[in-house]
Amino acid sequence: MQIKIARDYQEMSKLAADIIADFIKAKPSGVLGLATGSTPLGLYEELVERHQEGLDFSKVTTFNLDEYYGLHAEHPASYHYYMHEHLFKHLNVPKERINIPDGANTDAASECRSYEDKITAAGGIDLQILGIGTNGHIGFNEPGAPFGGTTSLVNLALATIEANSRFFDKPEDVPRQAISMGIKSIMNSRKIVLLANGESKADAIARAVEGPVTEGLPASVLQLHPDCTFILDQQAAKKLTHSRR
Repeated sequence: MQIKIARDYQEMSKLAADIIADFIKAKPSGVLGLATGSTPLGLYEELVERHQEGLDFSKVTTFNLDEYYGLHAEHPASYHYYMHEHLFKHLNVPKERINIPDGANTDAASECRSYEDKITAAGGIDLQILGIGTNGHIGFNEPGAPFGGTTSLVNLALATIEANSRFFDKPEDVPRQAISMGIKSIMNSRKIVLLANGESKADAIARAVEGPVTEGLPASVLQLHPDCTFILDQQAAKKLTHSRR
């Protein structure tokens, strides 16, 4: 595991964009795993800027980590909508190469199997971008999620529901379930980059990096990945030991 500590959110986003840009230049037809939420917004702004400067996404395939279950793609709080507004409508990724779980599919089990099959058919994920929840979740794999899990319908923890309520008009509108890549699906990625900013993530980061590997803190499994980089701002890194900093 490699730890990079940026001065601030902007530098964190630029460092992550550098990694993705270098990857695409080296492998134009590569497979990217993408995340949502507030953390990667700066990264996506950087990628849009790089595209405007000539970075070509026309052969890239993407897979998103998750989607709320029960929301249609057109819902303004869906991750389909998020990805289109913040990234895809500004890039030249072909529509047929964009993959996001269908939260409106009433046959969740079939949707999960199909999503895993699509990842396999694409040759697996080359570079996966992650955020981290304050409870240590990655994707929507909440504490207690099995390390051997693949894409599945999951129940969201109360802390996650509360954290995400800011994206909805009313707290009761927040979905209680999501379709998420499993931890095994994430760990099968060839390279992983996790981004975290803000003091609210400091405890989860310290436990993920320096604590025991346990299903009680899903992100701790990343200690076992052969090519994983954490890019943190100063606040998210503040509880790491001096030797790590």
